[in-house]
Amino acid sequence: MRFSISNSGPATASAPLIGLAAITRYAMQGGDFAPVVSQLVARIERDGADASAWLDLSTIQQVLGNSANRMALQADALRRARHFTHARPGAAPLRLLVLMAPGDFMANTPLEFLLEQGEIAHDALYLSPDRPLPETLPDHDVAFVAAAESDANLPLLQKLAAAAPFWPRPLVNAPERIAALTRDGFSQSMRDAPGVLVPTVRRLGRAALGVAEGLDFPLIARPTGSHAGEGLRKIDSRADLDAYLAETEGPAHYVAPFVDYGGADGLFRKYRIVLIEGAPFAVHMAVSPRWMVHYLNADMIDNPAHRAEEARFMANFDQDFARRHAIALHAVWRRAGLDYVLLDCAETRDGELLIFEAGTAMIIHALDPKDLFPYKAPQMTKIFAAFQDMLRRRAAPRVRAAS
Repeated sequence: MRFSISNSGPATASAPLIGLAAITRYAMQGGDFAPVVSQLVARIERDGADASAWLDLSTIQQVLGNSANRMALQADALRRARHFTHARPGAAPLRLLVLMAPGDFMANTPLEFLLEQGEIAHDALYLSPDRPLPETLPDHDVAFVAAAESDANLPLLQKLAAAAPFWPRPLVNAPERIAALTRDGFSQSMRDAPGVLVPTVRRLGRAALGVAEGLDFPLIARPTGSHAGEGLRKIDSRADLDAYLAETEGPAHYVAPFVDYGGADGLFRKYRIVLIEGAPFAVHMAVSPRWMVHYLNADMIDNPAHRAEEARFMANFDQDFARRHAIALHAVWRRAGLDYVLLDCAETRDGELLIFEAGTAMIIHALDPKDLFPYKAPQMTKIFAAFQDMLRRRAAPRVRAAS
């Protein structure tokens, strides 16, 4: 397998992208997308081959919740180009090539948010699961495998794993390690890890789940490929299971024992941690009276006591949480084998690190209102700097010498 480097390789979009980070920020600020959409449509009317306009329209549709429109527009964009550039931050000393898969937001690591603050030029190269990898690649100093674990992405990750030894530049995040982050695969890999509890996850077809052989209640179930709590249910009885199967679609499901991780005060605390070359950083902490905790449903905006607790968590993270779970976090990093991986986790009542999920597609951003979350911006800047420093260390030697 041979690759060459040339900017005349895969079809390159003629204009830089507005991009996911800028579009998301605009949406969170209450921006009106009508004039933006009109401008993009006008660009397409002038030049139907303007792939960046198609792709930005696709991203806007996803942000607005129109996923079907998003996928159709993305397909239109990728028929016209595979290589997309972002606006250059001046004379950037490092060029990053982000290896992407087609799909929704969870299909890839959302790196744009990590690169908003900094001087790294980054391009996106969309690769197809059902087509060969291009032999000619855009020029870059380091590449990052952004395609995340999923059934749809598995063929692409396998191709990248086969190509990795021949890649002409350093490659960050081993594709075969990403592919191993299935919920059941990660659970198996963490067996007997010191200080870590990952409940045993089983992947069951719909019929096998209906039989429920070997399953004990209470358990949690979710359709494979689902994220952000979609289709996730706590099942306490056979009647609950029957109702769940009647209400939920999907040919296969992940099931695991339910672990009650509520605190003595009746509240549930879920943490998001990122490991960058093994070093842990706090991304957020959500506090909720409900066991299914997501940051957006955890009353963080409306509850100043919860925000104050999150601020303390971040301020004391290195001396408290990270030190308390140092052995566990190191074991997770070594077994996952990834340069960049995120954990959604909690603490058991016995003090173990309870991990719900490990992955590379969770978002890290600096979009929260600074008046409500003044403690977040410094923490996000710390994470962004660590991530970008990793890329600089991993880049081709000629870049390290130049910087």
